[in-house]
Amino acid sequence: MARKVFYSFHYKPDNWRAAQVRNIGKIEGNKPASDNDWETVSKGGDRKIKAWIDAQMVGRSCAVVLIGRDTKGRKWINYEIKKAWADRKGLVGIYIHGLKNAAGYQTTKGANPFRGFQVGTRSLSGIVKAYDPPYSTSTSVYGYIERNLEKWVEEAISIRNQF
Repeated sequence: MARKVFYSFHYKPDNWRAAQVRNIGKIEGNKPASDNDWETVSKGGDRKIKAWIDAQMVGRSCAVVLIGRDTKGRKWINYEIKKAWADRKGLVGIYIHGLKNAAGYQTTKGANPFRGFQVGTRSLSGIVKAYDPPYSTSTSVYGYIERNLEKWVEEAISIRNQF
């Protein structure tokens, strides 16, 4: 049975790249919000956005942060990271800058979004793994993610159970 995960990503620049990962099919992800749905939720303010994220995380065993160029430091991604950790969910990062967007372009690598978070005296970035596919072509990056996604999720859950 496939694990159920929550995918966290910066929507505007990375939704095409994120869709590629979500469509791998080995892991069941949260239902993506359409532009209209997100517009409705976001018009409700912070309380409504938090409630939507919280509801999306129910029943998920891991949060997969898809890391693009500008992912680190985004308000709602930070909230999702904190919530996943607080709710004892596995947490893993996957760099997606090597995947092409809808226009066929790759981007530059972003910073690790787990830096700046502390677990006791340790940096979360020293606990949570962030995988950077070692390839330069989009098809090779995709293949690497496809081959390893299930293993990374299971490892993230195992790591979280140690803390």
